[in-house]
This record gives sequence, structure tokens and C-alpha cells, in this order.
Amino acid sequence: MTSFNPDVVVIGGGINGLFTTLDLSLRGFRVMLLERNVIGSGTSGRMHGLLHSGARYVVTDPKAAVECAEENKIIASIAPHAVEDTGGYYVAVDKDDEEYREQFIKGLRAANINYREVEPKDALKEEPNLNPEVKAVVEVPDKVVFAKDLMFSVAVSAYREGALIIQGAEVMGFNVNGDVIDEVVVKDHVTGDVRRVKPRVVVVAAGPWTYKVVRMARIEVDMMPTMGVMVVYQHRLTRRVINRMRMPSDGDILLPYASSSIVGTTAVIVDDPDNLAISDDDVNFLTSEGSRMVPVLSRIGVVRAYASVRPLIKMPGVNTREAARDFAIIRHDKPSNLVSVIGGKFTTGRLVGEKLSDEVSILLGSSRRSVTRSHPLFGVNLYDDLRELDNSLRNLALDFKGSIDEERGRVAALTLLTSEVIRNSRRVVGWS
Repeated sequence: MTSFNPDVVVIGGGINGLFTTLDLSLRGFRVMLLERNVIGSGTSGRMHGLLHSGARYVVTDPKAAVECAEENKIIASIAPHAVEDTGGYYVAVDKDDEEYREQFIKGLRAANINYREVEPKDALKEEPNLNPEVKAVVEVPDKVVFAKDLMFSVAVSAYREGALIIQGAEVMGFNVNGDVIDEVVVKDHVTGDVRRVKPRVVVVAAGPWTYKVVRMARIEVDMMPTMGVMVVYQHRLTRRVINRMRMPSDGDILLPYASSSIVGTTAVIVDDPDNLAISDDDVNFLTSEGSRMVPVLSRIGVVRAYASVRPLIKMPGVNTREAARDFAIIRHDKPSNLVSVIGGKFTTGRLVGEKLSDEVSILLGSSRRSVTRSHPLFGVNLYDDLRELDNSLRNLALDFKGSIDEERGRVAALTLLTSEVIRNSRRVVGWS
């Protein structure tokens, strides 16, 4: 049993849980994050790579559009090392797409998202692999985000503020005393032991697994776990993110990710987020749809396909594409020290962390406010940050500086440091 009894236990090591851990730590709370596998092993580490400008949702979900637009700017400011400012094109490839243009632009204006109409001939000069038959093009401030770079930066930043990050720690249940959780029961997959942690507040930020976790406290939440498939192709075919100018649908985003291209995504409700199957039909469909925007896609090799599960909010009579991309923070009545989140996107992970931390602060009687919107993450000036550290990996990570792999070394250095954070966290709580 550990002697470290935190103010808050955060369950889930994806983008929501990590930013919640950082936010609460910056407010002065003692925080322990529990992740059953490894940091970013769930939905967040299998996202599409798009840091949304908000443009995708201006017609179907204006609130989510505004949130994404704001968070796009914030993430680019506090973590520029994890973002590539590619920009994005929305392209009309048929008459129906062209007819959507007016509604789309109206939505962009209402959400105050910067845009620019581009002549198709000029767009083709910029992006020669575009379909030469494109009928209309609108440029928006989409960006690419490198998921692991961002998550590892948040994890190291939170640790530096006093948080503990524990991997291989699966929550097996809660001991409820009256109307509060007084113990979290944890299976330690590293040692095989059962651990018990006594927090004042429990936060569940487990993405599509949230409904399973809160059920251990005899609570039900309405979720619609929805699988999306992405396909990775051999070459980087465009400079920008390319989106189909239509209502959000399947296979309508092509994203340049490092030296590859990724097309996504699909949307199918699943019963179990741990049991996913990708078919050849999924790959063929996404290739066909992506080729409507970038025809050369059909002639290059597929590297692989992968899938993630969105933790969508369940709404009666609403299908997966119509479901809101917003998030909901739930402060439960019983147990009264349990707070959870459903919905949301990778782009809004910082905002989710802020709102979750606001609720936790109320429960803990604190008036301290969030500062994450202006708090630069570890890694912004990576090699300067490394020199301030005193651990066994410092010199190994610094060795990338000035080498041929200096730029590529960033994720390696952050990975090494996150591993050190995990080991040190276990030592602190005596779980080594």
C-alpha cells in the first residue's frame, strides 16, 4: 500500500487526463494519474493527426467549431514543437460540394474562423496532386499535431509540477463509504500487486472506456463509442490538409503527417472499444474517397491501417455523424467526489482539462484558476529545458543536439524523459 494519498486521482492517460493532471498540478494540488496501459495507448495515440481549425463543424456543430478554433491557436502557442502549421484546403469536387460552399462560408464567418477563397487554378499550383477538376477551394487554418510529442510534453510538464504519472495501473473498483469514494482499487500490471489509493477526488477521463470505469461506482453514462479507421500511405502527397467541402462524412480528410499521408475516417458504433476489426473494405473505401480529392492516392502503396474509438455523447435518434463533437463534464451526485467527462476531441484536450479542473477545484474549496492556456509546455525549447534536468537520461537526450537527427530526436528525447517520469513516479509511491 502506498503512503502517497493524493488530492486527486485522474484515471486515463490520454490527452484529457494529461491536461487535467497538468492543470490541477499548476493549481497546487497533489495529483496521481493512473493509466492501465501506457501513455497515449488509447484513442489519443490513434487520432488522425488533425489540429482542427473548427471549419469541419461550422455547419453541424457551431459550439465545437468555436472551441476548436480557439484551442488550435492555444496549442500552437504553448506547444509549437508538436505542431506543423500546414494550413488546409476545403475542396469541392462535384456539384453537391459546390452547393455546400455558401453554407460553409456563412458558418466560417459566424464562428469567426479566418478563411480565404482560392481560385482552383492557383490551388493546383500550390497542390499539384489535387483533383484537376476541383470546382471551388477555401483555405482555413488547419494544422497537423504530433500526438505523442504533445502528450509526452504534457506528461513531463505535469511531473515537473509535482504530479505522479503511473502506467500499467488498471482501476479494478472503488470502495464507497457513504456517498464518497474513499479508495481506488488498482491492479498493478508491472508487479501483479493490488494497490489502494485514497484520494479526495476522483476524475475519470478514460475516453471511450469511461462508461466501464464509472460503472464500478454504480453509475451509468450515456456514451456512443464510435470506431474510426484511418489508412496510412507511403508518400506525403500534399503540403496542406485537404478536406472535402461537404457535411462531415467518411473518407473526407487527407492529412500530410511527416513523410506519409493519412486518409480518414469512418464512423461505426462499437460495443467494446477493446475489440476492433479493420476490413479490406474499410481500406478500399477510404482510398476511393480520398482519391476523389487527390487522384494519385489510388496508385500508391498502403502502409497500414489503424483505428481509434471516439467517446461520443449519446443522443436519442442521432447518428454518429450528426452527434455533437462537444464534451460534457459530469459532476456526479453519488459518489459526490467523482467527476467524469465524455465526448471531446484531441484538439480540445486542454480545454477539457481546464473545465474538469474547475469542477475539482470547487469540490476541494480552491479559487485558483487555470493557467494552461498561457503555460509553455516542456519541450518548446527542448535542448535548453534538458540542460536544467538532473537525471541519468539528460546527456543521452542532449546527444541529439547538433547531430543529423536533431529534429527527429525530439520525440526520442521526450520518450526517454517520459519513461524516466514513469519510473520516478513509481519510486515515489513505492510501487517499484
